[in-house]
Amino acid sequence: MIEGSCHCGAVRLTLPEAPADLGSCNCSLCRRIGGLWGYYRPDEVVVRDPDGRLAGYVQGDETLTSWHCARCGCTTHWSPRDPALQRTGVNLRLFDPAIWEPLPRRLIDGASW
Repeated sequence: MIEGSCHCGAVRLTLPEAPADLGSCNCSLCRRIGGLWGYYRPDEVVVRDPDGRLAGYVQGDETLTSWHCARCGCTTHWSPRDPALQRTGVNLRLFDPAIWEPLPRRLIDGASW
């Protein structure tokens, strides 16, 4: 298990393991967030938010909700709006750099979609 959190610690995430690689997307939202995405099934990700600090943002094609801490502003993860889709992206930058720095990165050309 690996654990990470937003900057203020109000939102904490637990993952079963580091992903095999990271996605770096250049769409209009992801390039502003600066996230490095690790992908998991929703049931593999534990998000703890005891004070109710998570806030969601739905953009453009309305397929995803991007979640961030309303206290410190860190984007934590995204989730599909369609519950049939079994993929969630977690911002690995919220975890110890030793976990994600050595991982290979794939460019996701979201700007061309």
